[in-house]
Amino acid sequence: MTNTAFPLPQDWRDAVLVGRIDMGEGPTPVVVKEGRMFDVSATAPTVSLLLEKWNGVPSGKDLGDINDLGLTTAWSGEKGKAKLLAPVDLQCVKAAGVTFAVSAMERVIEERAKGDPGKAQAIREELASRIGTDIRKVVPGSPEAAKLKAALIADGLWSQYLEVAIGPDAEVFTKAPPLSSVGWGDYVGIRTQSTWNNPEPEIVVVVDRAGKTIGATLGNDVNLRDYEGRSALLLGKAKDNNAASALGPFIRMFDDKFGIEDVRKAVVELEIVGTDNYRLEGRSTMTEISRDPLELVKQTISEHQYPDGFVLFLGTLFAPTQDRDVKGSGFTHKDGDVVRISTPKLGVLENRVTTCNQAPPWSFGISDLMKNLMKRGLLGA
Repeated sequence: MTNTAFPLPQDWRDAVLVGRIDMGEGPTPVVVKEGRMFDVSATAPTVSLLLEKWNGVPSGKDLGDINDLGLTTAWSGEKGKAKLLAPVDLQCVKAAGVTFAVSAMERVIEERAKGDPGKAQAIREELASRIGTDIRKVVPGSPEAAKLKAALIADGLWSQYLEVAIGPDAEVFTKAPPLSSVGWGDYVGIRTQSTWNNPEPEIVVVVDRAGKTIGATLGNDVNLRDYEGRSALLLGKAKDNNAASALGPFIRMFDDKFGIEDVRKAVVELEIVGTDNYRLEGRSTMTEISRDPLELVKQTISEHQYPDGFVLFLGTLFAPTQDRDVKGSGFTHKDGDVVRISTPKLGVLENRVTTCNQAPPWSFGISDLMKNLMKRGLLGA
């Protein structure tokens, strides 16, 4: 796993990175090249505008070597020179779900368990014995997928989750409002009432207003299995909560050293460390995704426009089933868990778990950003 004390990609001196920091004045778009950070707010006061105008690394005020930035986590008790924010601002935060076969089966299990983790293992074993077909080999929307669907319906095993896993239409939903995502070193939130939940370590592609995929970052699509398991109509409450979307540490821009093929081949690692000395590790291998990342982008924009651009969580292979406490109850978060999501070419996204009502409230919206930029004399850029 990448060194979690240093959240940058392993080849960070070859990477072109885009992010946002707050050094006391307000959110500031920055670009990192060859290890030096540049404040580009004079020409691009928002990351959305920066990416819209992107044609290579823009000029900006040199803030020095990124090693000297003094980044600290929100729970360390230390004061840093700057706070690292989520690397997007006005972009819509979208997410694709059920894009891996393993997570598709876990969604079916959640649905059949009606949100009760104690029933999950028995259902898991029943499905494994009855389905028989390895749905990882089924191409979504293909004739083979249609035949499998017919067989599962006849056997009483069809599910709305299998529909989006192997049917022609991907599940794409709005994960979070603009400006509500948290960044590296901040808290992520779980609804107070949730008793069955987990992180979802994902690669997140960044798309400009023209629909072009121009970069990628890491994300934690925090998920409440009990809420969505009770009813798919509770997806909004399962997904869109205070501090439940984490992005970062930076966007890595596509260039001759990093591109969509790196996304397709990436292995995303997850590490969870609890205050109770609990430890869990897992990985999500992007080669096992059932729909190509660019196909998911295409479905997102097929009949919708995003004039400020958008980011898209690509889904995860990881669905923790290991028991944490009571046998048969599976995994769920505890307050204080530290979650680290990493892949060598994107770095490390590190957050600490708390409840949504204990996480810092989201109080800085679009109107606040506009007022801040106007006060700093940046809106004329």
